[in-house]
Amino acid sequence: VAYLIIFHILFVLFVWTYWKSIFTLPVQPGKKYHMSYADKERYENEERPEVQRQILAEMARKLPVYTRTGNGGIRFCDRCQLIKPDRCHHCSICAICVLKMDHHCPWVNNCIGFSNYKFFLLFLAYSLLYCLYIAATVFKYFLKYWTGELTNGRSKFHVLFLLFVAIMFFVSLMFLFGYHCWLVSRNRSTLEAFSAPVFQNGPDKNGFNLGFVKNLQQVFGEEKKLWLLPIASSQGDGHFFPMRALCEAQNPLLANEEQWEDDGIDEEPHDSGEASSLAIERET
Repeated sequence: VAYLIIFHILFVLFVWTYWKSIFTLPVQPGKKYHMSYADKERYENEERPEVQRQILAEMARKLPVYTRTGNGGIRFCDRCQLIKPDRCHHCSICAICVLKMDHHCPWVNNCIGFSNYKFFLLFLAYSLLYCLYIAATVFKYFLKYWTGELTNGRSKFHVLFLLFVAIMFFVSLMFLFGYHCWLVSRNRSTLEAFSAPVFQNGPDKNGFNLGFVKNLQQVFGEEKKLWLLPIASSQGDGHFFPMRALCEAQNPLLANEEQWEDDGIDEEPHDSGEASSLAIERET
């Protein structure tokens, strides 16, 4: 009875988190990030690149946008016709811009981003526990098979197959879940792990790293009782994220140059001119 109760609890949590990962639609940027009809018509009819850059710069001044392109320009999606919020990327498969996009997962056939990243992590965690529980409960029958105590031919096949599948998925999920746990502890997405976000002072792989506890709260929220339940509790709305640079600028005691030098980032401001800061990024 105890085995069955634990099994069904894990099974319900596994199905619940999988369902939330699939059917929680990615959140797109709000209307204020989209071009107005007047700005869009003005932008499309303008042939001079410098004037187009000026139009984007005027829009970006009204928005809490701090990340830039590799050459220091405004992040703009020409397909969705919007200024990209920080950590937002365009998914070529979903054909939309996704807030805090992590990756497009073929296993759930959905984009993993701000709206469902917590559900995806819980799905991996409960899948891992589910496979471990199945392997642990089947292992004693596997030992009986080797000692000859298991005489039923059909049972032998079922035991071997179930144990093999459970261990195979457990090992693969363990590496994937461990990698995402490391990303959460550093407050990075999968895309940011491969390509560091670029700020006005240059690229910084730890630009959103606020410390282990605050990084966890960014994904799971402040209510610890909701951490293990597939209920939306992530902080913020996905358009703006606290940054280490801003926190240190507000607290002079934290603003020391050695901390930046450890990451190999030069925090001295660079006067590269208005032209480079207003360049346009066109992503697919």
